[in-house]
Amino acid sequence: MIPKHDEAWEVGKYGPIWPRTPACYGFTIIAHVKPGRAEAIRGYGHKLAKALEHDPELLAPLKLHYLRWVLFDDDTRFMYQGIFDTNFDKYTEDAIELFKRAGVDTVFENLEGFPLDWKTNPEAFNKFVRQHQCPSFMEYGEYPYVTSDEIKKALKLKAAFSEMLEQMQ
Repeated sequence: MIPKHDEAWEVGKYGPIWPRTPACYGFTIIAHVKPGRAEAIRGYGHKLAKALEHDPELLAPLKLHYLRWVLFDDDTRFMYQGIFDTNFDKYTEDAIELFKRAGVDTVFENLEGFPLDWKTNPEAFNKFVRQHQCPSFMEYGEYPYVTSDEIKKALKLKAAFSEMLEQMQ
């Protein structure tokens, strides 16, 4: 179980830092889609998938485990769920820097109330996310507190051992 927010939580640059859970850090944002922008959100998903095919390490600085995007209520609302290894403040600052450096926008620009000056105003970005955050009260991780880097290293090690065993046969 994840404790409710109280004064004991660490306070970061932009407010309370949600505690690390067995699934690491993360957030779920639910917001209204700007009218007529659902297809732009889907298109952004395709654009991101293509960019990741070209550069699989594109999102590596974010230390993600996974992202999940869902359009629902007849494409009027959007859920963005991310699980990652860093605390929320670092994740959002890294995301802003990554998008600025890559010269791309964020899918959030298609959401009502998202600040258009987000690239130069991390406080407004954080405020939007915190206002639309739907905190979870329970999370489970089959591999609790394991980082994405540790998982990648374990998979590389497994592949190396498999290759070594094949060569021995």
